[in-house]
Amino acid sequence: MKKIEAMKGVIGVIIGRSYGGKSLGKTSRTGAIKIQRKQSGGLKAVTQSAKGLQELFIRIEAGAEDSVIKAIGKLD
Repeated sequence: MKKIEAMKGVIGVIIGRSYGGKSLGKTSRTGAIKIQRKQSGGLKAVTQSAKGLQELFIRIEAGAEDSVIKAIGKLD
């Protein structure tokens, strides 16, 4: 999360609900992030934790959505 917060264009990360026992898939590792969709003010995402899935909302500066999505894709 600190890596995401440090990205240019990111205002902050809001942690949402956690879903124990769920997974992003067989090839996902702890810390993997999947962007679900763009929303007004940011990006809806989930990350794989050791115990399941964690919802995230990534607040983004206007116009920086695509560059942040690309940068997050490079984290994996």
